Amino acid sequence: MKLQKTMVALKSATAITLLSATGAMADVSLEFTQWWEPELPENALRSIVDDFEAANPGITVTLNSGPYATTRDQIAIGAATGTLSDIVGLDGAWVNDLSKQNAIADMGPLMDAAEFDRDQVADIIQVDGRSVMFPVASFVYPIFINTDLAAEVGITEMPSTRAEFLEAAQKMTNADENRYGWTLPLSLQSPSGVQNDVLSWVWASGESMMDGGTPNLEGEAVIAALDYIKSMDEAGVIAPGISSKTEQEKVEEFVNGRVGMMVDTLAHVNLIRDRNPDLNFEITAIPVVEGYEGARGLPYASWGIGISESTEHRDEAWKFVEYMMSEEVNARLVSIANAFPGNVNAKPDFVTSDPAFGKAFEIFQEGYLANEFTGLPVAVDLMRQFSVEIQKMLDGQQSPAEAAAAAQASWMQEFEQ
Repeated sequence: MKLQKTMVALKSATAITLLSATGAMADVSLEFTQWWEPELPENALRSIVDDFEAANPGITVTLNSGPYATTRDQIAIGAATGTLSDIVGLDGAWVNDLSKQNAIADMGPLMDAAEFDRDQVADIIQVDGRSVMFPVASFVYPIFINTDLAAEVGITEMPSTRAEFLEAAQKMTNADENRYGWTLPLSLQSPSGVQNDVLSWVWASGESMMDGGTPNLEGEAVIAALDYIKSMDEAGVIAPGISSKTEQEKVEEFVNGRVGMMVDTLAHVNLIRDRNPDLNFEITAIPVVEGYEGARGLPYASWGIGISESTEHRDEAWKFVEYMMSEEVNARLVSIANAFPGNVNAKPDFVTSDPAFGKAFEIFQEGYLANEFTGLPVAVDLMRQFSVEIQKMLDGQQSPAEAAAAAQASWMQEFEQ
C-alpha cells in the first residue's frame, strides 16, 4: 500500500514537472513600459493588448504608462538598476546608451529562431551590429498653426520660408495679451527641444549637423539656424520661459491659444483635439531658407520597441514584439495614432479620412525623414549640452557662432571617448 502511494506521488510530481516545463501550468506576466497609452484614445492600446492575450493564452501584459519624460527617466533608472520591464518603449535617442549598458536585448537571434521576415520592417535600429529596436510607429514633426488666430491677424497663406514664418509670428504676437507667435522648449530636464525645435530647422532645408559621422555644429547651416532663432527671440515673438519649458508645456500653450505656432509631433493631434475641441489648426512643413527648392527634411520620432536584456521571459516578450510589428496589428495601431507604420505592408486608414493627416502624408511624400540623433552615443546628453549653449546665446552671453563652437567642443569630448 505504501509502495502504491509512493508511485502515485512520484507520477504526480513528474506530471507537475512536465507541465511546468511546457508552460502549460505557469502563466507568464509581462510588463510593457511606454508613453504611448496617454497619447492614444482611451483604451486603444489596452484593446490591442487584450487581443494579443486572447491569441496567446497564458501570457498577460501589464501596461506601465506615463508621459514621455517620466517614461524616459523610469527606463534610465531601470537600466541602471537592472529592473527594466520585460518590454520597453524606446526612443531612437536612447538606444545607444541602453545598448552600451547591456540593458536591451539583441533581437537578431530571436528573429532568426522565428524565421522573421526582416524585409517587412521599415527600419531596424542597430548598435554595434545588435538589433535593439523596431520603430513601431513614426511621427513627423511639422508646424502646427492656429488658423483662427492666423485669420484674425490677416495671415492668409501658411509660411513656407523662414522670413514668412517670422513675419507671421510677429503678426500673432501681442505681449500685452500674453500671446506669442512661437514657443521654444529648452528645458535641461527634457532637452528634446534641441532636436525637435532647433535642429529641425537645419534638416528642413536639406542640411546636416554631421559630417562623415562627426559633429559639424560650426558649419554654416547650424550657425544660420541659431542666428535665425536668436532673431526671433530679439523680435519678441517667442513665448517667455524658454529655459525651463518642456514639450508638454509647449503643447499646453498651443492648446490654450497662448501661442500661434509650434513644432510638434502628429502624435499630439488627438490630445490637442480632446483638450480643446474648439481649436482650429492646420499643419505645414517646417519653413526653409530663402531660395531652397529641394526636398525638405521632415523631423520625426518613433515609438520604438525593444526587449529587456534581463527579462526572464524573452520568448514571450518576442511574441508580443512580433505581434506589434505584424501587418494587421501595425496598421491598426498607426491608424489610431495617426502615424506612419513600422511594417512596410501596413496601410493606415487616416490618409483619406482625416484632412490633417492627409496633409502630413503629402508633406511626407514630398520630403524625407530626418533625425540625426537616432543611434548617436549619449544623444540626450548631447541635446542637453547644446541646450545650455543656446540658452547662453539667448541670454546675450555669446553669439550664435560662439554657441555652436562651445557645443562642438563638448560634443567632440563625447565622440572621442
